[in-house]
Amino acid sequence: MWLFTLLAVLLACAQVQAKAVFAHFMDQWKVDMRLAQAAHIDGFALNIRADDTTSGVSLSRAFDAADQLGFKVILSFDYAGGGPWGANLVSSMILLYSGYDSYYIDKQGRPVVSTFEGPAQAGTWQYIIKKTNAAFIPDWSSLGAKAALAAAPCVPEGLFSWAPWPWGNTDGNTYVDASYIEFMETAEKNCAMDMQYMMPASPWFYTNLPGYKKNWLWRGDDLWFDRWEQIRFMNPDYVEIISWNDFGESHHIGPLYVEGDSYEAFTVGKAPFNYALDMPHDGWRELLPFTIDLYKTGVATIEQEKLVAWYRVTSKNAACNDGWTTGNTASQLQLEFTPQDVVQDKIFYSALLASSQPVTVTVGGVNVGATWTKTPSGGAGIYHGSVDFGSNTGAVVVTVGSMTVNKRPIAANCDDTNGYTNWNAFVASTTGAAVSATVNSTQWVCVEGTAAAGFDELCAFTCKYGYCPVGACLCTKMGPGNKLPGPETPGFGTVGFPAKGRTASYGGLCSFACNYGYGCPNAYCDTVEHELVIPSVSPFTPDACTSGVGEGGLGGLCSFSCNFGFCPIHSCTCTSTGALHVPPGASDTITGKADPSVDERTYGPLCEFACSRGYCPEGACVQSDVDDGNPYKNVNPAYIGPQVYETPTAACESPCVLVLPPSKLPATTTFRLPPYPTSFQVGSTTTTVTLYPADIVTDQVSFSNINITGAVTDGAVFPMCTSLKPDAIPVTLSYVSNAKTTVTVRQVELPPWPQITQGPPDQWTSTCGGWVTGTITNTHNDTDGPIGWIPPPTTTITTPRPTYTGIFPPAIVEPIVDPIDAQCHNNRCVPEADDDNEHSNHVVIKVKCDELWFFVFCIHTEHIQVFGWKFTFPKAVIGPYEL
Repeated sequence: MWLFTLLAVLLACAQVQAKAVFAHFMDQWKVDMRLAQAAHIDGFALNIRADDTTSGVSLSRAFDAADQLGFKVILSFDYAGGGPWGANLVSSMILLYSGYDSYYIDKQGRPVVSTFEGPAQAGTWQYIIKKTNAAFIPDWSSLGAKAALAAAPCVPEGLFSWAPWPWGNTDGNTYVDASYIEFMETAEKNCAMDMQYMMPASPWFYTNLPGYKKNWLWRGDDLWFDRWEQIRFMNPDYVEIISWNDFGESHHIGPLYVEGDSYEAFTVGKAPFNYALDMPHDGWRELLPFTIDLYKTGVATIEQEKLVAWYRVTSKNAACNDGWTTGNTASQLQLEFTPQDVVQDKIFYSALLASSQPVTVTVGGVNVGATWTKTPSGGAGIYHGSVDFGSNTGAVVVTVGSMTVNKRPIAANCDDTNGYTNWNAFVASTTGAAVSATVNSTQWVCVEGTAAAGFDELCAFTCKYGYCPVGACLCTKMGPGNKLPGPETPGFGTVGFPAKGRTASYGGLCSFACNYGYGCPNAYCDTVEHELVIPSVSPFTPDACTSGVGEGGLGGLCSFSCNFGFCPIHSCTCTSTGALHVPPGASDTITGKADPSVDERTYGPLCEFACSRGYCPEGACVQSDVDDGNPYKNVNPAYIGPQVYETPTAACESPCVLVLPPSKLPATTTFRLPPYPTSFQVGSTTTTVTLYPADIVTDQVSFSNINITGAVTDGAVFPMCTSLKPDAIPVTLSYVSNAKTTVTVRQVELPPWPQITQGPPDQWTSTCGGWVTGTITNTHNDTDGPIGWIPPPTTTITTPRPTYTGIFPPAIVEPIVDPIDAQCHNNRCVPEADDDNEHSNHVVIKVKCDELWFFVFCIHTEHIQVFGWKFTFPKAVIGPYEL
């Protein structure tokens, strides 16, 4: 998940919604919203990181665009990518943006809010919900359903699962979904509340981003068809499509964009090649209007035939580099496979038809014998199939009736991808003749099903007749119910129970199968009641590695880690499997990395896992402190008011960061910036250009922050370096791929000038001039002691009094949406009773919107009513009032 992402949401059409579906998305607001609407996706959930300083502008644009298009939007707070969110800031954002017409409101009139992870902050949500009346449906999938509900008992309105992908070399099932529903049903009784399940859907998963410690795949293959069949049967409250445009994980259903930073993940993540380039997935949206309508209403119309096909563009057995990619990932304590053991060399195809038509597939002119493997009840609907392409290479041609897909060929080698196998999918689609058919599934039941080993025989029988319990079985087809066997059936009316040694999961299956004459198979059922076995692990949970070995210096590491399910296939050999041995908790402060004398890729993940759990063998690993990617996590910001320009002193308890306010200029001033050289990857070509930023016209200047460490003594003097943000520059670029020239326009965001960031620097620069586009040079280390004051390029003015334009977290600013309490005399209030304990010793001020001494900021629109502002000041903050 990147700095600013979205989840595309399918919402019901009523003003107060009853069902919704979500998908992951990032930018291009109106364009993508219109494409989503065409696919009958009703909205986006904006998944935002706490460290993204640009999200405010992006959110405003998103909600404005959604309002104009009649689209829906919700907020999803990302606690994994950018660190945890503060409860007050989350509350303020929910209160602010839920006032838009486009914000999705549930059937109880509450704004729906979600997260990506964040279970460690589960306790803050009771406070947030009290302040916002939000319907909270988090993704705490790292815990599993039971532990997620226990993290904040009776607080969430439901749960969202991030687990739509199959395990290993199996096809997708609904056992994880069933566990969520089972535990939520128990929570509903305990909490006396209705809980809602947000079910995930995704077409594919492949990532190779070593910079993000991600390099694995899960089986896609038939998943996009299978999952929507499962959704129709499970009928959840919400569905989230993962994803709209996460190119780095290959599950995007939105369009490919080469402009902007859409492919930035491949650079930052150190991908060996861009595996999304020229691999469109738009075809996966083609059948969504039909499937979404069936999910939401049970009725869908077919007005035009459609055909979609997808496949990988090289065989898994081609002489290519597999990229060190695995099937499954040890990082989630899964048993790892080679990718060749997980994926299938097949062409996959689905067609929306009013009646049955034959399908043919040729590869390199060879007919590979395609057929339909799944057909719809009643003849109208989605037909699906797949066929092995074997060793054939060349043009792929899929034909159904008058429709033909003839797009990218299957190659014999990987020359176009730097010698690496591209485990991503290529998707193509087309449309055919106009037709007219209506499918009404409102009375349908399950008519076909299967299950895990030990349950498949019984489920095949019971699901055929509409009894397909999700805790044991997997429904694979719905339709008008089959007639149940009657009294004339041999064995009809037999009372059945689970056989000796069986669990309660067999109870309903044996009762149904024996009663309707299946024969009460003695391997699973009996006519005599026995004491039920209570399993320690669900029979539907895949096996994990329980022991393993490694060569040389890997021996001890593999023995320790494989015992706890962490057994990376490129480093260790798993020697036994079974129920997961739950590993001890990892240290919050200690981790490990590979010793410089060994291969980091082979040893690194093992050292990180083992050292954080107390085993760190010398010579193989080096113990180190946890690095969460935030060099300022232990640094306290001190937000300085404009008085600093009249009395140039500031104080804070080190380590800290001085955050300076902007300074008012005596008149509107024009700043002319120097040229900015940079480079772009366009297709497979790197282009170097020089950009000429527009003049900046402003009446104030802002400054870079100043980092203060323990080495700084009292009386130190620091430079103040201006930091001006240029406007984005449109750049027209072109690239050639497959003999086709594509022209694109990128909106290039330049760094602030003259400093490279507006955030806390690791070191103080001893000069404030010039663009900083690479490694900072001529620096002054904190340990060298204080440096003298250096005049900034633009002199600040001390009179008239500078204008202060904002206070930022952890100094909390919250809108007051109700009239200000008259008991707050002279605009001063004590901390409120429902504030966080962590803020109980802070000063709280409420100010009417027209009584701020430095500006008037009242908002009265049909979306938002703001009567005033509440300021919560932590220590070291010089505010707009003298406290």
